[in-house]
Amino acid sequence: MSSGPLKRIRRTVALRLTVWYSSIFILSSLLLFSIAYFALSSSLAGQDHESIRIKLEELLNLFEASGLEGLRKEAGSVKKFEKSPSFFIRLAGADGATLFLSIPSQWSEFDLARLDEPALKTGADGRIERLPSRYNKSFLEVATRSAPGGYIIQIGKSTEERDAVLSHFRDVFAAVMVPLILVGFMGGAFLGYRALAPVRSLVATIRSIGAGRMDARVPVPQTGDELEELARLFNAMVEKIDALVTAMRQSLDNVAHDLRTPMTRFRGMAELALERDEEPEKCRDVLADCVEESDRILTMLNTLLDISEAETGVMKLDIRDIKVSELIERVVDLYGYVAEEKGIRMSVSCPEDLIASADDSRMARVLANLVDNAIKYTPTGGTVSIEAQGDNAEVKISVRDNGTGIEQGELPRIWDRLYRGDRSRSEKGLGLGLSLVKAVMEAHGGRVEVASLPEGGSIFTVILPNPKAVTK
Repeated sequence: MSSGPLKRIRRTVALRLTVWYSSIFILSSLLLFSIAYFALSSSLAGQDHESIRIKLEELLNLFEASGLEGLRKEAGSVKKFEKSPSFFIRLAGADGATLFLSIPSQWSEFDLARLDEPALKTGADGRIERLPSRYNKSFLEVATRSAPGGYIIQIGKSTEERDAVLSHFRDVFAAVMVPLILVGFMGGAFLGYRALAPVRSLVATIRSIGAGRMDARVPVPQTGDELEELARLFNAMVEKIDALVTAMRQSLDNVAHDLRTPMTRFRGMAELALERDEEPEKCRDVLADCVEESDRILTMLNTLLDISEAETGVMKLDIRDIKVSELIERVVDLYGYVAEEKGIRMSVSCPEDLIASADDSRMARVLANLVDNAIKYTPTGGTVSIEAQGDNAEVKISVRDNGTGIEQGELPRIWDRLYRGDRSRSEKGLGLGLSLVKAVMEAHGGRVEVASLPEGGSIFTVILPNPKAVTK
């Protein structure tokens, strides 16, 4: 196998999880073994020390009652009835000379010369002292007590049995450790594989999306953990991207369609001007039409850029306190002549001191688009009314007309770029006004609502969140 695949395997999250899990499992097993080993060793040592002290107390009482002969009988009975050596017994005089010694032959390896050391003699309160073996790591644990008459009684026990039990415990653990490591590694691999299943689904979905399948989604595991949240957030992101890509495709199709007509006219007028190079007046008219068409194209492109900036969050807003009544007054003054020429009455209802926090020029453009649409689709003799109101949280500005209204099936689509309903086909326009209104309001953190009235007409309401909005 080449070094490339090996490097990729070493870098995989699954392998790292397996190694981490296996390491934690093995270290935990070693820690548990150490605790169990220490507990077992302490327990066995405690039992041995307790048996030494009990036996020492028995011998002390026996010596006081029966003297040296009693010790000899006790040592003889121990050798006769016990299958394995259990204790050694020593009686020493006040001068340290050994008067009686009973020790199994197997324990001759211990350094018995140290029984007369001051440390053992001064430990006549029953403390346990240890004599090392000359051949192995075992010890002879000895307890010393003073007896009446200046005598010293010593009793001891070898640690060989205890060491054998602990050695067997270590051997068992060593034998179990190899399969334990394998179990830990396999368990880590299994858990790593299970834990990364949602990630593999995510990778497969990303590959499908990269191949052009925008409908691909990650299966959401019902686990209630971070991976479920990741899958939900990823699907939501893909859906948003899909919607944006779809909208972009539709916008490009609509732009291509809407630009075809003015560009065709533009080219036709330019060719006509070239043919009429001897008629300056007609050439001037044609060039004026070219300028008008180019302005229309530029307006469309600039509006599309503004919408894109607002939707992507990069639109620069000059937020400040503005008087809503002055904003409405400017827009009414702008469209008052158009409404009057068409025989449409305009009415305004707005508190004089209603304040909103917004970008003045952007809001003026939003309101102008709504008023322009209202006038455009209101018949002669109709009314366009503008009403504003506010409270401590929001400012609402409504534009209402009594025109033909909007079909219910078209309401969700009127915000799409370059969308023009059946009633607007005969009217001039780019089909971008409402898209811009929605984008600018969302850039302000607000929203826009629309309702088609049963009695005819429509009402558009822009809503600005504004803690400073107060009606006095």
